[in-house]
Amino acid sequence: MRRQILSSLLVGAAVLVSSELRAQQPAPPNLDAVPEKMPFSNAYGAPIGAKRANAVIEAAAAEASKRGWPMNIAVVDAGANLTAFMRMDGAWLGSIDIAINKAFTAKAFDISTLELGRNSQPKDQFFGIHVSNHARVMIFAGGIPIKMNGQIVGAVGVSGGSGEQDQAVAEAVVAASS
Repeated sequence: MRRQILSSLLVGAAVLVSSELRAQQPAPPNLDAVPEKMPFSNAYGAPIGAKRANAVIEAAAAEASKRGWPMNIAVVDAGANLTAFMRMDGAWLGSIDIAINKAFTAKAFDISTLELGRNSQPKDQFFGIHVSNHARVMIFAGGIPIKMNGQIVGAVGVSGGSGEQDQAVAEAVVAASS
């Protein structure tokens, strides 16, 4: 008798939890509101080369040094391939992959990681995107596409500080590079 009561309680709890989880699922996208144009369609230029990528790294390191922020800085080309990287003295080891993946993400989706993060919250259009691409997708600030003559040629990823610090260094470098 006791076993039957326990079994009934467990089944009831499982049903309750299951229905609660289903109730928390985000609403399906509104397919009646499909945009006519691709929302993130961009023109591409020739990939950023090693010389230009190293100049971006040096500019980012100068900006971070000026503020006293040790950073990891990565630059990828138009194919999202790592082209240049620097770990400043004192920068966190754990931020190495994050900087590289921020640059990858910014180029792979041609959007800043800050903006992608804003659009990947529960019930937003890119919710869950951070687990795609073998979990390389970063959805917090510090990754920005690099444009030359209005065309995307690569991306920079900065990590080691707060999101605001990472973004400030990346923005300064991209503004100087464009």
